[in-house]
Amino acid sequence: MVDDPVDRFLDNVESGKSIIKNRSVLHFSYLPDIILHRNEELEKVTQSLSPILKQSRPSNLLVYGKPGTGKTLVVKKILNKIQQRVEKSKFPIKLIYSNAKEETTLYGLLVSIGRQLDLDEDELPPTGLATSEVFKRLLKRIEQNQYNIILVVDEIDYLAHLVSKTGKDILYQLTRANERLKKGSMTLLGISNDLTFKERLDPRVISSLSEEEIVFTNYSVDQLKEILRDRIKDAFLEGVVEDSALNLCAAMAGREHGDARRAIDLLRVASEIAERAQSDTVKEEHIRTASTKMEEDKETTALRSYPLHEKLLIIAVMKASGLSTGEIYSAYKTLCKAIRQKELTQRRVTQMLSEIEMSGIISGKIIHQGIHGRTKKFTLTISPEIVKDTFSSEATLEDVI
Repeated sequence: MVDDPVDRFLDNVESGKSIIKNRSVLHFSYLPDIILHRNEELEKVTQSLSPILKQSRPSNLLVYGKPGTGKTLVVKKILNKIQQRVEKSKFPIKLIYSNAKEETTLYGLLVSIGRQLDLDEDELPPTGLATSEVFKRLLKRIEQNQYNIILVVDEIDYLAHLVSKTGKDILYQLTRANERLKKGSMTLLGISNDLTFKERLDPRVISSLSEEEIVFTNYSVDQLKEILRDRIKDAFLEGVVEDSALNLCAAMAGREHGDARRAIDLLRVASEIAERAQSDTVKEEHIRTASTKMEEDKETTALRSYPLHEKLLIIAVMKASGLSTGEIYSAYKTLCKAIRQKELTQRRVTQMLSEIEMSGIISGKIIHQGIHGRTKKFTLTISPEIVKDTFSSEATLEDVI
């Protein structure tokens, strides 16, 4: 009798046979009991926020570092510890966490803050108000309850991007909130992957936002190995992850700015690939396969998320790679005619190219042309095949791809 692979896989699922004993340990939201190799940063952030336990407002704080350097983990750990201590306090402290990249609009970000202040849909509708009115209602609730707030805005660089895109400077209002509050207070704690994002801010915001700054350095390959070993101990059965796979995983993540989140994600995907292949161990080959899969998945998801005209621009860059903004605009107009879309202005297209460049899908380089001045030329940073495979499934784009 032929062994049916479907039955074999489902039998293993039903019997609970798995090389992974606790999947949550490999999830990005998991908060370990001990955060390895971040004692100095834990101490600095704690010192910065500690005045709130003495009923004083802490200074605004900016936390910088490349992705996967433990910024969010450290901040969440300290907030949890503060929360445990203030539950018994009569001093009304409110800790609020929001990720700017998870909210597509400034309005949505303010509403998510409002919900954590217990403002319901009647008091703060999900749409329809001016942002100034939303902000006024947030401050009113803070005053009513005399809240002393620590507001964490993760990926605050993305909020700065939204501000420059819309012209509505929520950051300025947040940093000056205490001037409008008669009771209660607000401390802003920004977490950023981009050390240069302040260059895009209004100088008035910079002076009040960065009262204190802490920079998280990259993890070394040896530190990544220790972090992975710590997760492996709780996530897997003993002996499941081969040493060579662990070393490769740490080395690959170490190449990418010492990114611990990338290392843990790589291990998680590799273990799922190993499990589906009915392997008893996670091997080097599973790590390599996982790396390829993750890169393709990340790029495909990003490409699908773009609106139509930005997709057309990406196609134009692909077809006119290495050409200037004006030449790409001409290619874009040709594509618009082909699918019967009204083209946007060249000024708007130039803005959109800069926005797409921020995501890393395309790259722009300033070229000096002597007496003719300078121009910016764009190239695709991902494989054209990924663009073609992703967009060819869309009826609107299949004829121009």
